[in-house]
Amino acid sequence: MEGDDQESSSSENKRKFKKICVFCGSRAGNKSSFSDAALELGKLMVRKKIDLVYGGGSIGLMGLISQTVFNGGCHVLGVIPKALKPHEILGESVGEVIIVADMHQRKKEMSKNADAFIALPGKRERERERSTSLFSNFFFFLGGYGTMEELLEIVAWSQLGIHEKPVGLLNVDGYYNSLFELFDKGVEEGFIEDSARHILLSADTAADLIKKMEEYVPVHDRVAPRQSWEVDQLLESTQSEETQGS
Repeated sequence: MEGDDQESSSSENKRKFKKICVFCGSRAGNKSSFSDAALELGKLMVRKKIDLVYGGGSIGLMGLISQTVFNGGCHVLGVIPKALKPHEILGESVGEVIIVADMHQRKKEMSKNADAFIALPGKRERERERSTSLFSNFFFFLGGYGTMEELLEIVAWSQLGIHEKPVGLLNVDGYYNSLFELFDKGVEEGFIEDSARHILLSADTAADLIKKMEEYVPVHDRVAPRQSWEVDQLLESTQSEETQGS
């Protein structure tokens, strides 16, 4: 009976995700395992009836997971900066599309609309096919540095106390092993608190990662309480509206 009670309590404490934001590359990478992982995650989200929030791309891993979730009957929300829209760099996106002013607003909008975050592998190499320099720079940014930057900012927001949402890495074929080694070095050298090291969850399969995220409980000390961030954002928004109205 006691064991049944503990199992019931554990089940009740599990998070239920309605929307997950996925950061990933605009290229498929050199290994089929990367595409397989994107498809696996997309199909799992469909089975669990979880909607997708992502960067709006229709190519690479972004295209694979968005099409999979959309075809499975779940809602897909793409967030695209206004400057990229006229160039049609992202091709035809599926589902709903929100146009934002810049990259910073893009991340804020994606964060606001998601219950959790997952990063798939991204590719750092430049697009080698013949294209404009704008195309090349875009693929370069979103495929590697952009994925890392989005991921690390969301981790930093958790450490600061801005949110308490789970953040996970789908570590396909050990793609992110070196990143974890860097984090461990940060703990060793005293720049990252040991408790904060556990903000970022990791697993080799989508099923294992979602399970860890459902059971996630923050254990790190927040730099500031979430309420103080919300108050600051409200004041900033009010001041901005007053400035526009004057």
